[in-house]
Amino acid sequence: MNTYAIRVIYKYEMLRAFETLAQSFASPVLSTVLYFVVFGSAIGSRIQTVEGVSYGTFIVPGLMMLAILTQSIANASFGIFFPKFTGTIYEVLSAPISFVEILIGYVGAAASKSLLIGLIILATAGFFVPLHIMHPFWMLGFLILTCISFSLFGFIIGLWATDFEKLQLIPMLVVTPLVFLGGSFYSVNMLPPAWQTVSLFNPVVYLISGFRWSFFEVADVSVGVSLTMVSLFLCACLLIVWWMFKTGYRLKQ
Repeated sequence: MNTYAIRVIYKYEMLRAFETLAQSFASPVLSTVLYFVVFGSAIGSRIQTVEGVSYGTFIVPGLMMLAILTQSIANASFGIFFPKFTGTIYEVLSAPISFVEILIGYVGAAASKSLLIGLIILATAGFFVPLHIMHPFWMLGFLILTCISFSLFGFIIGLWATDFEKLQLIPMLVVTPLVFLGGSFYSVNMLPPAWQTVSLFNPVVYLISGFRWSFFEVADVSVGVSLTMVSLFLCACLLIVWWMFKTGYRLKQ
């Protein structure tokens, strides 16, 4: 294992994030504050509690997942797409390092940035609503697993995209709607029975449900099912990345 190469890629990606602090960290926090003002105050004044939890507190896990998913995908996809765009990816591919080491460097940096953003949002939420995490270790576990899974997914998008328009296509048209329809700001149990069944086909439901359980012991689906679905998604992303590097798909063009 070439740990030196991993450290170089990781440090470069992390430095790039810290050089653009306003875009990397301040923007997600500002968005969270606006969500609390709009959803927590406006809707919270009409919906007092959901599943026995005050509405303002109930939406905290959903807000964190919304930011983590979008930031994980954005950081990882741009991190690998930009070297492709500038042509410097060939220097990485010709270096004596394996695809595993490249993957750990880029995905590790993207997941670290997303994890940091998630923790900052959690601290920010504490200024608006009282928070009590029932299972902090499970919460951290779901957080890390989600950051890694969707950083891998973003890495795949970055390899697949051939221009900046395609880079934004899947996050804007697929991921963001799935997050909003995945129970970020409501419980799936509040929907009519038919729509509850439809929601179970949304993979984001399992992420948010398991993450919310770690806070309040309230979940739309069982924790075991949530953990299994996230793990399957992680394994699927790893297989796709392995295939892309093995075949050189969108890398050796």
